[in-house]
Amino acid sequence: MRVKCIMCDKIESIDDQLPSAKKLRNRPIHTYMCEACRARIAEKTEQRIRTGQFFVYRSGKEKEWLS
Repeated sequence: MRVKCIMCDKIESIDDQLPSAKKLRNRPIHTYMCEACRARIAEKTEQRIRTGQFFVYRSGKEKEWLS
């Protein structure tokens, strides 16, 4: 299955039997990100968490600080 990364528009091929391929095929709302973009976002998020100023809002609750 050919997929396109939503961040960098890179086209890749993934195995048709992978769970992510099945999700993309059956539910068009799901999107694909290549491993390079996924790693970049994970790295930036970890940097933001380490600053101590990163918090998450969850459905009506107060701020939840991540440390």
